[in-house]
Amino acid sequence: MQKRTLGNSGLEVSSIGLGCMGMSHGYGPASDKKEMISLIHAAIDRGVTFFDTAEVYGPYVNEELVGEALKPYKEKVIIATKFGIQMENGKQVLDSKPETIRQSVEGSLNRLKVDTIDLYYQHRVDPSVPIEEVAGVIQDLIKEGKIKHWGLSEAGVETIRRAHSVHPLTAIQSEYSMMWRNPEDELLPTLEELGIGFVPFSPLGKGFLTGKIDKNATFASSDFRSIVPRFKPENIEANQILVELIKKIAAEKGATPAQVSLAWVLAQRPWIVPIPGTRKLERLEENLGAAKVELTPEEQHDLNNALSKIEISGERYPTEYANRVGK
Repeated sequence: MQKRTLGNSGLEVSSIGLGCMGMSHGYGPASDKKEMISLIHAAIDRGVTFFDTAEVYGPYVNEELVGEALKPYKEKVIIATKFGIQMENGKQVLDSKPETIRQSVEGSLNRLKVDTIDLYYQHRVDPSVPIEEVAGVIQDLIKEGKIKHWGLSEAGVETIRRAHSVHPLTAIQSEYSMMWRNPEDELLPTLEELGIGFVPFSPLGKGFLTGKIDKNATFASSDFRSIVPRFKPENIEANQILVELIKKIAAEKGATPAQVSLAWVLAQRPWIVPIPGTRKLERLEENLGAAKVELTPEEQHDLNNALSKIEISGERYPTEYANRVGK
């Protein structure tokens, strides 16, 4: 597995990471813990060194899973987790008050079974706490040895600049795929300028770009996609044009649609590290195979040209979640 460095931070990780959320949160009932530990170990055997979780996934059970799975390997892997979303009466609320961050970091250290967190993201920007105040707490936690690097998830460029000026950011996490290219407008140029790495989640469009979801697909109420406008039958059908394009290129390259989709993300910048998630060994191996799929500059140009003519139907978040994306 090739390695990549996240921006100017010196933090080196496998070129494709593993998003662990779906193993216990967001995509239906949690999978068997032993099976998921076995899958995480299989990822390590195949060269993955970058694992992503969060306090709120479960909540807590995903961090516990990742902590147990990675305990024997903690000197060899990079673990990213997140703070800033709490559960209150079954609802997610934003909370990045300094005392909450300090409670969160202690809980995450305990569940992950580590002495220091490699990469600690603010999960969503809390509009009630100035980002400079959050960055100040993070700076203290770095001095105390509780964390090594920090980042923001779904933050806008103004917030990124303000945070970075207090303490340099290592990575920004946000959705990015052939289905959601908005980061190209402002985010990617800003990260390039500031020397910050980019960690795209949902690089396969929450499974859509694998080509295995059609208008007859149904999602359980515990599956986040059941409330996502993009996954309404009419939008799934309208967006098949994108899947057909990817399938065509995959056939030409002797690859799968998932591999072409991930190869496209990897080709955009050398400091981008996608974190596709899965619960299946065969999908893990398929995703990691994307690192060997080369898109020539000409192929990228032709593909981007074709993508620019496709209009995606349906928003990526319901309104409640869309309102939490930072400025």
